[in-house]
Amino acid sequence: MAYRYGNREQMELFPPSIEDYISQYHPVRAYDAFVEALNLNELGITLDNHKVGNSEYYPKAMLKLLIYGYSYGFRSSRKLERAVHDNFSFIWLTGSLRPDHKTIAEFRRRNKTALKNVLKQCARLCIKLDLIAGNTLFIDGTKIRANASIKNTWTKERSEEALRKIDERIDEIFSECEAADEDEQDQPSLVSMQEELHDKFALKAKIEDILKELNETNKSSINSTDSECARMNSIQGSHAGYNAQAVVDEKHGLIVHADVVNENNDRQQFAVQISQANETLGQKCLVACADQGYSTTDELEKVDKQDIKVVVPPCEKSDIKKSFTYNSENDYYLCPEGHILENTGLTSDKKSHIYRIENKSFCSGCARFNTCTKSKRGKTVSRLLNEEARQRFENQYNEPESQEIYKLRQQKVELPFGHIKRNLGVNAFLLRGLDGAKAEISLLASCFNISRMITIFGIQGLIRAIMA
Repeated sequence: MAYRYGNREQMELFPPSIEDYISQYHPVRAYDAFVEALNLNELGITLDNHKVGNSEYYPKAMLKLLIYGYSYGFRSSRKLERAVHDNFSFIWLTGSLRPDHKTIAEFRRRNKTALKNVLKQCARLCIKLDLIAGNTLFIDGTKIRANASIKNTWTKERSEEALRKIDERIDEIFSECEAADEDEQDQPSLVSMQEELHDKFALKAKIEDILKELNETNKSSINSTDSECARMNSIQGSHAGYNAQAVVDEKHGLIVHADVVNENNDRQQFAVQISQANETLGQKCLVACADQGYSTTDELEKVDKQDIKVVVPPCEKSDIKKSFTYNSENDYYLCPEGHILENTGLTSDKKSHIYRIENKSFCSGCARFNTCTKSKRGKTVSRLLNEEARQRFENQYNEPESQEIYKLRQQKVELPFGHIKRNLGVNAFLLRGLDGAKAEISLLASCFNISRMITIFGIQGLIRAIMA
């Protein structure tokens, strides 16, 4: 059978215009149209054509480079630099501009605030195109590594232990220096000891600053590389990272709002993330749904008070058995044997009331002693301060309609993180600090939305819709 062979010496006539390099159906044209539709002033980028000094690259061209690059896994500034030299789609997109990696990295660093606002404009564009309805919102979170090692995480205990060892080593070096002065003054060993002494003092000063910050801020730990990241626990183990949040619309699974926090769990995120998503929508959603990690009664109440239906499985379990009857009028519990458990105060966290039987002999002599309680002090029951609300949310979650909504949650809200982590290969943020991580998650979420928009409309259809 015959084979086709390439020939590097074959002469070809390239198109006379860069415009002819790219097909009308190439995805890069959709990304170009999207960025052209962005309002730079709303993003926070001010254009000044009369600016004095050396000219800089046009901000929209740099935005196009970042958004299109992130969409295809080109996040490194050096990879983007190579792309604008070698990849026809990047050459077309930037109009043959070839910024170097330092320029790309500096633009991304200086415009973190503007990059954080890209997703908001993207979501509002989706609303105008009737791709986001804003009726039911799903929220989920995932852990993403920071641009820092967990080995550089310092706690108070580690700092104090390190300072103790450094002081011991400094004393040893002083003793060795004195011995070296008496014996042989100009030996290389003396020079190396002085260098080590200098390094130890520098390290001591650094750790003392960390310990001072720990005491002033009441933080449990600080990473010396990225002071705003936190120790995250995930299925991959413990690492320095951030907790990325996404709020997704039910209609087409598009991201309405994305955020990054440095808290290890999602317990305090439900209300704030839904509120920020509603701000982007310009209206209140009708239903807010999340998994059990967001189930804190206080947080659910904040959303429920806005007349938004909450669909979240209960997490705060009540230890009250159904056989115990609560008397709301007199605030006591009645056990199955007819004995009263009186309110004796609050728990240490001030979130629950404690109910205890007055005469402990009732329990020790009861036929249910080993099954109801084994405590010699008698039966104790705790009741959340907002127990009625907890029960109402639990009943609401168990409704058939709510169960259908919750089943849909996994299909909608877990897809974006799967795309970002698996398809785009994002296993860590490149920028340090909360602002840097927020800027990157905004870019990544926008890239996911654009990809979904292309799937829904097609390339030419999306371009026409944006231009209209």
